[in-house]
Amino acid sequence: MTAEIYRDTWGIPHLRADSALALARAQGRVTARDRAWQVEVERHRAQGTTAAFLGADAVAWDVFARRLRLADTARRCYDRLERTAPESAEWVCAYAEGVSEGLAEALAPEFARVGLAPGRWEPWTPLAVWLTAHVPFAGFPAKIWRDLLRRHLGPGAIPLFATDGPGTLGSNGWLIGGERTVSGQPLLAGDPHRYIEDPGVYQQIRLACDEFDVVGLAVPGVPGIAHFGHTGTVAWAITHAMADCQDLYRERLRRTGAGVEALGPDGQWHRAATHTETIEVAGEQAVRIEVVETERGPVVAGGPEGLDDGTPLALSLRYAARVTGDLGFGALLPLLRSRTVADVDRAADLWAEPVNVLQAADTEGGTLHRVAGRVPVRAEANRAGIVDAWEPGHDWQGWHAMPRAGLTDGVAVMANARGLAGPLGVEFAPRHRAERITALLSEKERWAPQDMPALHMDTHLASAAALLERLDALEEPLSPRAAALRDRLLRWDRRMDAGSRDAGAYAALRTRVVRALAAQPVFAALAEPPAHSEILLPWLALVPRVGFALENLLRADDLYGIDRPALVRRALEETAALPEATWGDTHRLAPWRALPNTSYDEPGLSGDSDCVLCTSAVPGVTDLAARASAARFVWDLARRENSRWIVPYGASGVPGSPHHRDQLPLWLVGDLAPVVTDWDRLEKETDV
Repeated sequence: MTAEIYRDTWGIPHLRADSALALARAQGRVTARDRAWQVEVERHRAQGTTAAFLGADAVAWDVFARRLRLADTARRCYDRLERTAPESAEWVCAYAEGVSEGLAEALAPEFARVGLAPGRWEPWTPLAVWLTAHVPFAGFPAKIWRDLLRRHLGPGAIPLFATDGPGTLGSNGWLIGGERTVSGQPLLAGDPHRYIEDPGVYQQIRLACDEFDVVGLAVPGVPGIAHFGHTGTVAWAITHAMADCQDLYRERLRRTGAGVEALGPDGQWHRAATHTETIEVAGEQAVRIEVVETERGPVVAGGPEGLDDGTPLALSLRYAARVTGDLGFGALLPLLRSRTVADVDRAADLWAEPVNVLQAADTEGGTLHRVAGRVPVRAEANRAGIVDAWEPGHDWQGWHAMPRAGLTDGVAVMANARGLAGPLGVEFAPRHRAERITALLSEKERWAPQDMPALHMDTHLASAAALLERLDALEEPLSPRAAALRDRLLRWDRRMDAGSRDAGAYAALRTRVVRALAAQPVFAALAEPPAHSEILLPWLALVPRVGFALENLLRADDLYGIDRPALVRRALEETAALPEATWGDTHRLAPWRALPNTSYDEPGLSGDSDCVLCTSAVPGVTDLAARASAARFVWDLARRENSRWIVPYGASGVPGSPHHRDQLPLWLVGDLAPVVTDWDRLEKETDV
């Protein structure tokens, strides 16, 4: 088996091999060369072994990963793949072998910094990396939050706080049919919004062999191109569907001479699987944990002795991959081999986790807009919150059919809002982004690839209306400075541009309103950090929840008797007394790095959580943006060479590499790099 590696001017790898198997090995090898530190951190995250080189701060994640049985679930899924799709299993194995080979050649300074040697990848490791990256996507922590609301404020509080919370997703995608394009062929465009990491969570790559030739955005550590790809005759893209596909159960556990037992819905005590594991911690004593799994699933909080707050219960998590031993990796090779939307559709039928809204278009004029994944059929109570494991009626009863839809006025939009996936979820992102994209697409009759960045970069903040309405309704008297600020904000164009002082003033006012609301005595019980793993606390913290629910809280007919006009007035007076700043002064990119690095001065950003340019701050907590466009793309079905793409940093994860951060200037202003498909315009690097 032979393969060749080429690079374009951005250092993006273009791989050509004589078989799909050789290509998978080459993809693994080049990924390890470019992203050695990143993929090894992800392997250790999946195995719950990061504290061994990152220290005590990483213990909480390792405990969470071990209790959730991530590595064991990945092994199960690979074993099933070997039985049901042996060709795909061999292909995944070839990728893992390539990663191991590439790690042996990699030059990544981070390894020396922490005294870590690269390890060897197992065939199941890519599945573990995928599962680790996506298991929080189904939002099971939101069920804990809703349970807290129900206990402290009553069920009526749940709609008031009905947003996706601090993990608010901002992925956008739109499909334009040929009847609405200049070329007469469809266009696909969008931008997945995830936590921004350095190096990035998406890898631009081209995979070519005798069977297929695909450009797209891969996930480092995972073979193929699962989310965003273009084969030349068909292209596809996804956003997160916000489906509810995980259940939390309250468990009654007890210790006996034979081990741990859990009370089941039949009224009987059943043996739970238990074992202990040791987490090594750099510079400190190792941590021993007990791992417990009931018939519902792994126990993720509490144990036989109860929760940390003294509640004599535990919480178990039921998730599809653990139940079925299937992550959907059998879809990846068929996806690469697709030639039409019908092929993509058939591949999507094999998908499992996470549940996505999928769009596709082909050169024959075909289009596809559907949900792909696995969502269990069960009682409504399971979807709404935590249910009692010992009560009957909470088991899973098969799988939901996946919804489909056509185009409306020649377009389809997906932006995490309640829509196509509505029957499958509980909480969705606000409709602002979806409605804004739809409105922008209605402004022109015909669209071309070069028109798409204007949509990617749109900064209009429709959700500002609720607070501005409160300002408009304020009665006099106001101080002169406060009155002037109110008048400015009411004239503001509601665009969250980095250089805008009005946007900066709005954000400063919003921060003070959010903090004042969260400080109200009625919310005092929710302000106490709950006794859960710190991994879950971002979903359970009061101030972020108030920040993302601000529209609802300001517009509710009554909010527990809180004097909101007085609160807004005080916040306005406080904001008016502050020094002026632009939005970009405080709204700066804040990427996650496994090892802190202060050598970079990250830029100020335009956009905000509810803008199409969804650079997510956490209102009331910080203006820094940890989430933003992890990539942007335009797939042209008329001519693939007219397609464009960009990532926040670059193709290389190696600090100091010329391709580590070379795409950042383009990403900041909304420019896109060309997709090069002419092999003669590429520079051959090596054979592998």
